[in-house]
Amino acid sequence: MANVTLRNVKKAYPNGFEAIKGVDVDVADGQFCVLVGPSGCGKSTLLRMVAGLETITSGEIDIGGRVVNQVEPADRDIAMVFQNYALYPHMSVYNNMAYGLRNRGMPKPEIHTRVQEAARILELSAMLDRRPGQLSGGQRQRVAMGRAIVRQPKVFLFDEPLSNLDAKLRIAMRVEIRKLQRRLSTTSIYVTHDQLEAMTLADVLVVMNGGQVEQIGNPLQIYQKPATTFVAAFIGAPPMNLIPLRGSDIKLQGASSDAGILGIRPEDLVMSNGSAPDGSVALVMTVEAIERVGAETYVYGLRAQQNGQLAVNSEPGEPSPGEILVRIPGQEGPAIGERIGAFAPREKLHLFTADGRKRVN
Repeated sequence: MANVTLRNVKKAYPNGFEAIKGVDVDVADGQFCVLVGPSGCGKSTLLRMVAGLETITSGEIDIGGRVVNQVEPADRDIAMVFQNYALYPHMSVYNNMAYGLRNRGMPKPEIHTRVQEAARILELSAMLDRRPGQLSGGQRQRVAMGRAIVRQPKVFLFDEPLSNLDAKLRIAMRVEIRKLQRRLSTTSIYVTHDQLEAMTLADVLVVMNGGQVEQIGNPLQIYQKPATTFVAAFIGAPPMNLIPLRGSDIKLQGASSDAGILGIRPEDLVMSNGSAPDGSVALVMTVEAIERVGAETYVYGLRAQQNGQLAVNSEPGEPSPGEILVRIPGQEGPAIGERIGAFAPREKLHLFTADGRKRVN
């Protein structure tokens, strides 16, 4: 086991494109770190740099107290699980898991012991003689994880390992991966674009955007106190409502003069046809769409107009900040076209600077 430390790591390509713009991350021994962000944000590139599959332009990557910038991937004592499984189709499950150990010249009895133990942990013991083509997607992914486990590395690296699975299987495998990591207590770095996957797996969450780190921290803390509007909108499903205050009818008494954007999570809005409590923010909107998803209902509305104008305005091409989403429990809700009121208590509000780059307390 080992800690992983990235110090001002950068990656620039010959054409001048900066994929990674100076990232600092410290993953403690035994922690499960998740890199999350939209496609193209640099998370997979960063993981491949840790693995040694991408060169580093500048900065340092330290694994277990050793700077590995110039160390070959095979000598970094890491094991990687890929999105596409990368199994040998002509080999049995047993031989797929044992192949890397044989290449290292490990004695047969030790290989057998390790493969059998990994198969037992992953519930693959009855499938060791099968080939990958005889397995389901989830079973293939478990074989790929087994191949990593038998290595007994200092660090596990996961590059979107569940992306090719259906929704139900993803949930089951997500739980299995977390249980496995806790059991083995091996330092792990996991890449995903799925914020729900990231929230449920991570000890430490790294939110990336445009080759940079937007915020690092405990998943729940990031959800409760997002540092930027990007994090506020990306972490959480459904996303946070973001309302520019400039030109808006919303006035927040005592709010900092730096505050330019108001954030309200859909679950923190309470529907009400009466007056809102003192200190809360009240909104009036017309219902445009309703989604009933079982235990809860999503109500999409457009904020009421004032003097023929929307209360707030957006830049061309951006979602209208006049659009509001309310999440309510149960399946009962208003009708489409109905005019409703909603309010959010002051302690549930989030404030950001006008450029969205900083949280305002």
